[in-house]
Amino acid sequence: MTATDRQSHWQTVYLTKGEQQVSWSQADPQPSLRLVESVATSRDAAIVDVGGGASRLVDALLKDGFHALTVLDLSGAALASARARLGAAGQGVRWIVGDATVWQPEQVFDVWHDRAAFHFLVEEADRSAYLDRLNRGVRPGGHAVIATFALDGPEKCSGLPVQRYDSLTLSRTIGPAFELVAQEPHRHVTPWGATQSFQFSVLRRL
Repeated sequence: MTATDRQSHWQTVYLTKGEQQVSWSQADPQPSLRLVESVATSRDAAIVDVGGGASRLVDALLKDGFHALTVLDLSGAALASARARLGAAGQGVRWIVGDATVWQPEQVFDVWHDRAAFHFLVEEADRSAYLDRLNRGVRPGGHAVIATFALDGPEKCSGLPVQRYDSLTLSRTIGPAFELVAQEPHRHVTPWGATQSFQFSVLRRL
């Protein structure tokens, strides 16, 4: 799938379903919020939410006093939904419509968060392009908090195949520039009551 195809797919998803009708919707963005806050060095930490869409993680981070926030997503409709929800509170957030495999980070971040974007990259070239951005986009000593479907999680999501991981296979895929420092299983309950198995990994940039 090309970057253009991915963007068209996710734009259609958000335009036809909306924030509350997608499987990954969360009213309370856990454990993402807790894990991001566990590695953020201060409320001045530069944080990027890759594939953040209409997630409420940005809301929670703003409420907790973080202000150097960037949200990147393929879908402009998803970001517009989040911006409208936040209103004036979101004016200081940097909103970027883009694909993580072609995006060029203009700064380095203290924390890179990705809940369920990386696992859609099933082709090696796309994973390599994402990892190039990850390596350039996280400062030495910074952290990546990356969640994917676990080995017993779904094989598809929103009609697309995914690559499932445990923390060790994810760490090996990401490569030697990062070390795995924490891991956590998570059972996500969708808005219609189905349960999905995720794994969350916290990795430190060496």
